[in-house]
Amino acid sequence: MSAQLSRRNFLKAAGASALLVGFTPRGLLAAGYEDSTLNPFVRIDSDGVVTVILKHFEMGQGTSTGLTTLIAEELDADWASVRIDFAPSDTAKYKNLLFGAQGTGGSTAIANSFMQYRKAGAAARDLLVRAAAEQWGVGVDRIRIDKGVITDGQRTAGFADVIHSAARLEPNPEPQLKTPDQFKLIGKLKLPRKDSIAKTDGSAQFAMDVKLPGMVYAVILRSPRFGGRLTGFNADKAAEIAGFIDAKALPNGAGVAVYGKNTWAALKARDAITAEWDFSDAEMRSTGALIEAHRELTAAPQYQARALTTDAVQARLSAAPRTLDAEFVFPFLAHSPMEPLVCVIEPTASGVRVHDGCQFPTVAHGALSSVLKLKPEQVEIKTLYAGGSFGRRTTPTADYHVEAAMAFALLGGKTPVKMLWSREDDIHGGYYRPMALHKASIALDADGAILGWDHRVAAKSIVKGSAFESALVHEGLDHTTVEGLADTLYQVPNMALGVSDFLSPVPVLWWRSVGNTHTAYVMESLMDMLAHERGEDPIALRLSLLDRSNKEQARMAGVIEAARDMSGWQPGQKRGFAAHYSFNTFVAVVADITVEGNKVHVDKLHMAVDCGVAINPDVIRAQMEGGAGYALGAIMRNEITLDQGLVVQDNFPQYLPLRMPDMPEIAVTIVPSAEPPTGVGEPGVPPTGPALANAIFAVTGKRITELPMTTAGFSFV
Repeated sequence: MSAQLSRRNFLKAAGASALLVGFTPRGLLAAGYEDSTLNPFVRIDSDGVVTVILKHFEMGQGTSTGLTTLIAEELDADWASVRIDFAPSDTAKYKNLLFGAQGTGGSTAIANSFMQYRKAGAAARDLLVRAAAEQWGVGVDRIRIDKGVITDGQRTAGFADVIHSAARLEPNPEPQLKTPDQFKLIGKLKLPRKDSIAKTDGSAQFAMDVKLPGMVYAVILRSPRFGGRLTGFNADKAAEIAGFIDAKALPNGAGVAVYGKNTWAALKARDAITAEWDFSDAEMRSTGALIEAHRELTAAPQYQARALTTDAVQARLSAAPRTLDAEFVFPFLAHSPMEPLVCVIEPTASGVRVHDGCQFPTVAHGALSSVLKLKPEQVEIKTLYAGGSFGRRTTPTADYHVEAAMAFALLGGKTPVKMLWSREDDIHGGYYRPMALHKASIALDADGAILGWDHRVAAKSIVKGSAFESALVHEGLDHTTVEGLADTLYQVPNMALGVSDFLSPVPVLWWRSVGNTHTAYVMESLMDMLAHERGEDPIALRLSLLDRSNKEQARMAGVIEAARDMSGWQPGQKRGFAAHYSFNTFVAVVADITVEGNKVHVDKLHMAVDCGVAINPDVIRAQMEGGAGYALGAIMRNEITLDQGLVVQDNFPQYLPLRMPDMPEIAVTIVPSAEPPTGVGEPGVPPTGPALANAIFAVTGKRITELPMTTAGFSFV
């Protein structure tokens, strides 16, 4: 480029209309206009509007607000006018730094993006400051930005006035970040969410809303038993349904794609089809037999998750004056997001475009390319809002994307297809939280001190056989099965942890807080049982098992004490307590309940959370409340059961969601912290259930070790 044709003039001549600031594939800060090597996190249009590009999608957890806060804070943008947009599917540009792939989950969005987005915002601000200083002929120390207005004390300008000048400048590789005392948005108690207005006025687009010209609707007739294979079908009666288009066997033998001119036609036609299945490799057992199979596996663990083995601790158990023994049983659980799975696939000039609330674009992108035999660059994913997920939208198999791709291809690959799951499909469809069984034997001396701890777990592995196995399975052990136990912060002497993999065609998947959903319940119930056995206050016992010279244990003690203090806890009160560390976040809960006969009402939860720097306190509180509500709904009533391999539950009447009268008052205390931010989407779930269970024991004397709690004879009002 010659001196006469500056970058700025070149960009103007080319009609460039937006300044992009982000990173190169090598992780270096960069700025430019429509630069194909740049993964922009900030876009400033010619009218001065700032748009934050979100590499994590929004399923209600507040990511769109959190990431935008980081950019707007460092950029000093006007919060009210900042817009958001979801990033395209591009792993090289938008990978999750903790996964190595583009995806949202594991409560990692803010944790992995904290410095990335702050640096991008700070780099954009630095470019604008230097551009303004150059235009006005003043030093950069004279320039201030506040709510999107640039000033030197005498003159003012908007971002639009300087973006072309800024475009010819090289971004500072290490822009100066704000110190906490300079924050205006981070930590602000009330900051309007970026998705609230669109979701309120109906302008927010979900995959369920997408309707394209010529689009047809497709549903899948699946095997009634997991592992069944299609051998034949008859659609003669379906042809009598108004709006029925066609029915075609899926090439993988998993079912039949049924097409209709509308949702109703597709669903009614599916009901009219008769199909034959081969169940030779299918799950044929009932729930009782499945539980017994888990129980048998605990007799001889396949893997050891801690240095001390279960065999080695047996001598301590045999010689102990007394032991504390317990068995815990957890059912399969569905995710049941309010928006069932749905996506739309349409042909483009070069390949296909998929409209989806896409949680893991890298996996979906790869699966779509493989099924449709397209190059990756021929597949476009347009990410939309998702109406909840709780883990269901991110299967290692990209199951519903694969179904959509097959249905699209079977119809000729020229017609847009909307793939739909009904609520019954969701409940029957598998990919459940695994059934799990725990057995614990704790050796105690005469004074109740722990001499040894034999803990055994049987559950189906979520990741074995998947693309995630190499990262999450070590020496045969799937750590997600025992997270929260193998890495417990409590200083438990002589603890052994044996694990066995249950095998079944029933597909399982991470469910909000993954293994912590059952490990926290067991550990916190056992802590309560120990306290009762020793005649000790449950909170005092837990604090005695934490070493405050260790930073993580000190933070755990901090939330325990915060929950104790905020709730006015006193030893001897008939209340429940539990605490848990998951996703690098610490949460403690005190539960207050009322019991009349066998009827239980959860009156109030007192929750304390330490999640590092609190980016959006209001979002954190909402996630604690939502996590607690999700946990209560599942733990009180929910289970997926099988009768000779057939799922018993059909819809919400049999798989009850949390109802308004169930929701208790919830008080949340956010423990101040200068540590880097950690996750809040999942950590509220694990301690809530055991806090309720421990409260029920405190009031009634009945210990609940098999879920849901209705199996113990309690009802909830």
